[in-house]
Amino acid sequence: MTKKSEVMSKKIAIVFGAGGFLGSHVAEALSEAGYHVRLFDTKPSLYQRHDQEMIVGDIMNLDQLVEATKGATVAYNFAAIADIDEAHNKPIETATINVLGNMHALEAARQAGVQRFVFASSVYVYSESGSFYRASKQAAERFTETYHDRYGLEYNILRYGSLYGRRADKRNGIYRMLSEAVEQHTITYRGSGDALREYIHVEDAARLSVQVLAPEFANRHLILTGQEKLRIKDVMTMVSEILPWPVTLHFIDANAVHHYEATPYAFQPRIGRKLVLNEHVDLGQGLLDCLRDIHQNLHQTKEEGEATPSTTDNRA
Repeated sequence: MTKKSEVMSKKIAIVFGAGGFLGSHVAEALSEAGYHVRLFDTKPSLYQRHDQEMIVGDIMNLDQLVEATKGATVAYNFAAIADIDEAHNKPIETATINVLGNMHALEAARQAGVQRFVFASSVYVYSESGSFYRASKQAAERFTETYHDRYGLEYNILRYGSLYGRRADKRNGIYRMLSEAVEQHTITYRGSGDALREYIHVEDAARLSVQVLAPEFANRHLILTGQEKLRIKDVMTMVSEILPWPVTLHFIDANAVHHYEATPYAFQPRIGRKLVLNEHVDLGQGLLDCLRDIHQNLHQTKEEGEATPSTTDNRA
């Protein structure tokens, strides 16, 4: 069988925003589940597998999305401004990418005859916190639901909790804690540390994100979070105890009204059912794996810096 015929014999999944933290893991999980995966992002993904197809494009270009989605049976949309603090200061950009961009993905999926459209939402849709990020996710959810009502496009809305794991960056809360603990031997949190979060390892979230394609989950709103609530200060303490050197914990008084404290549940969109794995990554083991990843990246960066001649411009 030729490579082309092998691809044609498989179901095709396209992943918008496939180069990002969550999108790259879901793309990998789809490949493991037997899908031929098309990655779509503004630049080539660092995590592309040999059996995946890469398409470089912009979610704001509807023609590009329509062309890229042809032949796909499943479409996932992770393309978004996903950092709450960034979204808080960029209302126009957040609405444009998170709402209109999702409409482009929906329209491309409709034209392609996609069997299931999966939208990456957030538990912040339940909250009065989350600023423009929350508002954009609420709006995008409604457009996704309405595409089903109007055109019959089956969907899943996945409301993710606090993710952590490899491939994150400093926009991720756990990554920020671990990086600061490794580099500066401190962890700083803006707030009391009493805020509660349900952390879920990104690989667990990715596996669940593929399992939802089963027929019984069609047109469902699903909550993908961790199995227990933890105070942020308790997670900080866990990190300090894991590392072999003393780590000082700092709490800065702040009024971060766009982040929730104990629970996101205030505003009530359509009810979502929580989906969990019987086997999941333990938080302590997950933190250790993240630390190994950060340590490897720091070591690699240091080696590259030593090997590269200085190109500093000393002109006044």
